[in-house]
Amino acid sequence: MIEPASGPGPLGLIAGNGRFPFLVAEAARRRGRRIVLVRLKEETDEGLEALVDETHEVSLGQLGSCIAALRKAGAREAIMAGQVRHRQIFSGIVPDLTLMGVLARLAFKNTDSLIGGVADALEREGIRLISSVELLADQLADEGTMSGKKPSADEQKAIEYGVRIATELGRLDLGQTVVVKDRAVVALEAMEGTDEAIARGARIAGPGVVVVKMAKPRQDMRFDVPVVGERTLQSLGDAKASVLAVEAGKTLLLDKPAFLASAKGMGVVVVGVVRKRGEERAT
Repeated sequence: MIEPASGPGPLGLIAGNGRFPFLVAEAARRRGRRIVLVRLKEETDEGLEALVDETHEVSLGQLGSCIAALRKAGAREAIMAGQVRHRQIFSGIVPDLTLMGVLARLAFKNTDSLIGGVADALEREGIRLISSVELLADQLADEGTMSGKKPSADEQKAIEYGVRIATELGRLDLGQTVVVKDRAVVALEAMEGTDEAIARGARIAGPGVVVVKMAKPRQDMRFDVPVVGERTLQSLGDAKASVLAVEAGKTLLLDKPAFLASAKGMGVVVVGVVRKRGEERAT
């Protein structure tokens, strides 16, 4: 088990876009950590700099520069937080020699393999990548209904079916989200992300879809953790979704109290589910 991020050493924050990095920075500051931000030029919100002690800007692909900045700042622990839009990966970024070395070792260039390779490169340089939710346990989904009334019998069946499909989807490292209507899968997430998958499902099936978002089986909590937030709520509202089911203990609800209050006001039932024993085993 990863030890809590504590102690006098600086904490590296490798930040993408969205609210997630802000919550990590705020939580680290409450613990008295000095924060060294590695800001991705193409992704990171400039406002994050006000919450950190030191900032280094790099472009996507400059892994060597990222490592050099963290080492120079004395950071021996780092957290990855925030989204990197998949289209950025295919927008002509130029990998430096360090990232080229990572890419050369990969059998598949999927999300887990790529970020896992980056994590290994950090470890080789003495920088331990810790769980991206290490500082945010209070933001994780609880088991059971978290907003609104309990799901109806039909919605519960849709949730159970969606969990099974999402588990297989995650096992293949293709995505985390499944959209279900009347116990039929109407959309699966791939590189377009959760919001686009929800929108596509609603265009096909209309109002009342059930959205299920699960961690991948044996999810590496250092990266690519399931996250829902304000943008997810907007997508659910636009889709007139009835239920959002997420994996309890493994999904981040950004700004959790406000998220759940907004969902309740919208009439969206938010449920935390636990996979049945044996569902995470490889087939």
